[in-house]
Amino acid sequence: MQPASAFRGKSELGGGIDRNLHPSSRNLPWLPMCLSPWSARLARVLLCGFAGTLLFSGCGKRETRVESGRRTGTLHLAISAEPRDLDPQILVSYNDMTIALALFEGLTAVDEATSAPVPGLAERWEVSGDGLTWTFHLRPDLKWSDGTALVASDFVFAFQRVLSPKLGSEYAYILFTLQGAEAFNAGKSSDPATLGIRAPDDRTVVLRLTQPTPALAAILALPATFPVPRHVIERLGGADDRANRWSQPQHLVGNGPFRVTAWDRNQRIVTERNPHYRTASSTPLSAVIFYPYESATAQEAAFRAGQIHLTSEVPLSKIAAYRNGPNPEQLRADAFLETGFLRFNTTRPPLNNPKVRQALARALDRRSLVENVALGGQLPAFSLTPPGTGGYTAPSVLQDSFEEARRLLAEAGFPGGKGLPRLEVMTFTNELNQRLLEAIQQMWKRELGVELTLAMKEQRVWLDDERQLNYGLSGARWIGDYVDPSTFLEVFLSNSGNNATGWVNPEYDRLVRAAGAETQPQRRNELYQAAEAILLKEVPILPLYHGTRTFLIHASVRGWAPALLGFHRYQNVSLAGPEGS
Repeated sequence: MQPASAFRGKSELGGGIDRNLHPSSRNLPWLPMCLSPWSARLARVLLCGFAGTLLFSGCGKRETRVESGRRTGTLHLAISAEPRDLDPQILVSYNDMTIALALFEGLTAVDEATSAPVPGLAERWEVSGDGLTWTFHLRPDLKWSDGTALVASDFVFAFQRVLSPKLGSEYAYILFTLQGAEAFNAGKSSDPATLGIRAPDDRTVVLRLTQPTPALAAILALPATFPVPRHVIERLGGADDRANRWSQPQHLVGNGPFRVTAWDRNQRIVTERNPHYRTASSTPLSAVIFYPYESATAQEAAFRAGQIHLTSEVPLSKIAAYRNGPNPEQLRADAFLETGFLRFNTTRPPLNNPKVRQALARALDRRSLVENVALGGQLPAFSLTPPGTGGYTAPSVLQDSFEEARRLLAEAGFPGGKGLPRLEVMTFTNELNQRLLEAIQQMWKRELGVELTLAMKEQRVWLDDERQLNYGLSGARWIGDYVDPSTFLEVFLSNSGNNATGWVNPEYDRLVRAAGAETQPQRRNELYQAAEAILLKEVPILPLYHGTRTFLIHASVRGWAPALLGFHRYQNVSLAGPEGS
């Protein structure tokens, strides 16, 4: 936020003296109007200098956001798009989740350095010998940001809500190992009492599972599982109504380290330290302000101008300049558990033909894409799951081969691309997405005779179109929610709300579910490999790259540790004070 100025700037002083400049100026001797032009200019400079001495600013250089932030403890950071919503249980994009992590907290949290789950609202938990019962013990005296007590029954309400078929949460599937959850979400049961969650007292949450789920503690650090304020939601409408106004800034009540004070659409989201948060007295930052930018170039310009401490991305053309420039420490390229890919709408001809999808998936030079286009240290992706995810290695099924691609396209009935209708690929506005798709467009035209058009959309529109299968191809990415192959492979289960391809394969579903229930690591990985082999053969998605997170960071930011999952706990972030303070 631009700091409020105590008086007008230089450009507004040139036309004469403003007696209403600042209350303190009224006590200054009045300057005679008969002064010569030179004397009048000198007098104005002296007056401005005197007022500036009193006010610590003025005719001199205006304080930047970064400077004022260091003085006031306000972190200014860029996000890549205007969020679709702030309701944690219906968020899908990483962009929106980064805001939710400031406003809400779950039973567990993610440690940036290790990616391991750590205590959040739960101070500890136990798991039964058979792995089917998890008991969480809440910290004492938890509160919502309006001061209302937060109790275990709030989790019962939240889990019932996120699993409600009417709410339609895309992330409901991550809780399907909870007893009764899948049937409840499918509408086969309408009785919330059948769900394996209960609160025997105000500080105890008990979860009963259908199968051992070692990753559950990590799953419970995701926004979809966060508690939501029943007392606010029910006052403003239906608990499972996506249009409920409770998540609008004037109503939003959270339980995280910060709380919303303003949301100026497409400009900024202002949050302040939540005085009711459990560690409010030791939270270094007083405020966090998020600024949505759909242009990496605009973010970089704002960073150079001292308007933001952190960007969410860097213009591709500027990466080398920062890397080799006088301040290379400003550029961060952190490891990131991410895969960029194209989604195919497998319900729409000609993409309902597996051979067409297979041809397109092979008609690429992925190494050239990451080395000459992406430029951020990404790796070429021939699988959905990134290398070494939880000790898992994906099967080798895909390969780059223009010759094989041409053969497959001919077998599909479109030799040399003849007869194949023009394809359209949509994606959210982003320089990397656009550059990659333009390169793919050229490769497919040159090697296959395939015509591809690009449609760049706002993130909210892109997400809605994916959800409704209102597309042909879609440029997308998936960031791991925790370090395990399941976080990638469960996305494309037939009943996953994040599938968004229309692709259904019962054998794939069976293998992924069997792997989720398997406790022997080698056998578990074998099942996941068999499932991913099916995915890569039928290619409802086309993997492109395994990512890095490239961004700019001001030297004053402390505690912004490299995070493989990209999640940061804002309560642990601080700013070094101004020089000389």
